[in-house]
Amino acid sequence: MTWSEMQPLLSQACSETFSMVLWSTLIAVVAGLPLGILLVLTDRGGLLQNVVANKVIGQIVNVARSMPFIILMVALMTFTRWVTGTTIGTTAAIVPLAIGGIPFFARLVETAVREVDRGLVEAVQAMGGNTWTIVRKVLVPEALPSLIASTTTTIIALIGYSAMAGTVGGGGLGDLAVRYGYQRFETELMWITVAVLAVVISLLQFAGDFAARALHRRGGRSGPAPRLRLLRAKEPDAADVGKVA
Repeated sequence: MTWSEMQPLLSQACSETFSMVLWSTLIAVVAGLPLGILLVLTDRGGLLQNVVANKVIGQIVNVARSMPFIILMVALMTFTRWVTGTTIGTTAAIVPLAIGGIPFFARLVETAVREVDRGLVEAVQAMGGNTWTIVRKVLVPEALPSLIASTTTTIIALIGYSAMAGTVGGGGLGDLAVRYGYQRFETELMWITVAVLAVVISLLQFAGDFAARALHRRGGRSGPAPRLRLLRAKEPDAADVGKVA
C-alpha cells in the first residue's frame, strides 16, 4: 500500500479517534468531577459525612473500574443500542468509553481533592463558608493542578480504550490497525498507526504536565493560601494607625 493510499485512511481514523476521545472525555469529566468530590465530602470526617452513601458510591466506582473495557463494551451493548440506535461505529463507541471513563476519573479526582490542606477548609468554615463555598473556593481551585494532571491521564487511558473499541467495529486508529494492518497483512500501516498513537500520547502528556506545572507556579499549593486573603478582614497599615492616633 502506497502513502497516497494510506493518507486518507489515516486521516479518517485520526478524526474518528479524536471524536470518540473528545466526547467521552467531556462526559467523564462532567460526571466524574462531582462524583469524586462527593466521595471526599461523604467520607468519615467530611463536610457531608454519610458512611453508608460513601460505601455504596465507592463500591459502584470500584466495580466499574475493575471491569475490563472489552467486557464493559459487550455488557453495555443493549444500553448503547438504546442510546445511539446501533452498537457499531464511532458514535456507539462513545457510550462505553464515557461510562468506563467516569469511575476512572472520579477516583483520580478523589485523590487530588484529598491532598488539599485541611487547614484551608477549616479556615473557611470558621469564616462562615458553607459546603458549596468550600468546594468552589477551596477544594477545586487548590486541587486544580492535580485535576489537570488527572484529566491528562484520563485522556490517555481513553485513547487506549478507543483503540480497543476499534477491534469490535468502533472505528478509529484501532479499527484501522486491525482491519488493514493485521487482517490484510499491511504491516507498514500498522506500525505507522502505532507511531501516530505514540506521538499523540507523548504530546498530550507534555501539554498536561506543562499546564499542571504552570498552574502550580501561579498559585496552586505553592503559596501560603493566597485565596484566603480575600476572606480575611483588612488589617490597618502603619499610616492608618498614625492618622487615627
